[in-house]
Amino acid sequence: MSNRLAALQATLVLSTFSALCIDVLPVSAALLIGNTKGNNVLLFDEQNGSFLGEFITPGSGGLLAPDALNFGLDGNFYVTSGDTPETSAVLRYNGITGEFIDVFASGNGLFRPYGAAFGPDNNLYVSSFLSDQILRFNGTTGEFLDVFASGNGQPGGLNGPNQLLFAPDGSLYVTTQGSIADNGVPTFPGLPSQVLRFDIATGQKSVLIEQPTPSPDSLGFVSFLGLVLGPEGDLFVSDFANDIRRYQLETGNLVDVLSTNYTGTVPSNNFIGNLTKGTDNILYTVGFDSKNNDFGAILRYDGVTGNPLPAPGNDDAIFVPTDSKLLRPIGIVFTSQVLSTSVPEPTATMSLLALGALGTIALSKRQRHL
Repeated sequence: MSNRLAALQATLVLSTFSALCIDVLPVSAALLIGNTKGNNVLLFDEQNGSFLGEFITPGSGGLLAPDALNFGLDGNFYVTSGDTPETSAVLRYNGITGEFIDVFASGNGLFRPYGAAFGPDNNLYVSSFLSDQILRFNGTTGEFLDVFASGNGQPGGLNGPNQLLFAPDGSLYVTTQGSIADNGVPTFPGLPSQVLRFDIATGQKSVLIEQPTPSPDSLGFVSFLGLVLGPEGDLFVSDFANDIRRYQLETGNLVDVLSTNYTGTVPSNNFIGNLTKGTDNILYTVGFDSKNNDFGAILRYDGVTGNPLPAPGNDDAIFVPTDSKLLRPIGIVFTSQVLSTSVPEPTATMSLLALGALGTIALSKRQRHL
């Protein structure tokens, strides 16, 4: 009798889980978004924009004001974090579950890390925004290696380094804000926001992209931020102040400008974060509305044509409309990894509670809670 009861309980649990659609995220399923005000990382479905839950919970591992999001050489997930010398670090999380592993890199002058990228030399490069430096760490151990580059307070210098990107040519591309750090405070002496190119073997630097005319939707300034390579090898660059510009990678010549003014005001109420490329040559970015509690949205474009790709019922490029769960988002990255995070439908929690003891058994099997 007890065996029959156990079998019945198992059948009911499995049937309930199936009916409630508690699934493992499939391949090509997720956009990961870093909330600089929420101190967490969220998951959204890459196909339909639905919210899937938290990948990293608030403050996990000391997460504070997350910026750059990267999957590393080991398949784990790396996040730049912190806004003081004491809290500034690159944190490492399990790339499948989002569980905190360790503080991978920190110290050695790192102050408000923004961009991070693993290079062809298998080292990790991190932009230290409030010291105007790029620091280099061993990509396997996190051991500090050296200061790869420093600002000089001159046009064409590493002035307010932001995001980092390695291209197939092995060069390192860096966006700069045009600011100079003074005792941990950014100052603005009128230097340009630019895209720099570095030869990592020699450290030689050149200006690939000069500061353009500010977007007509902006507040009258330019602040280059995100970098991603398009499907045709062009370089897409997001401007915090508004717009995404597309450039030829070799020459730095402007190819196209994509509007990001999703609030529809002039000047725009929204600012823009980083960039990522998903499946089918789709380009994504995040933004937030400075007049609406810094709540964020996700925008989507065709990476070949540059045309906006709104979700059904939305306008312009709006893929996920303004959502209070997005709290001043900046970082965004697409993943094709199969994540082990369980994602119940909204009715799942109440239905499981109704199962009583069976629900308790079922929930105890879950290794990851959203």
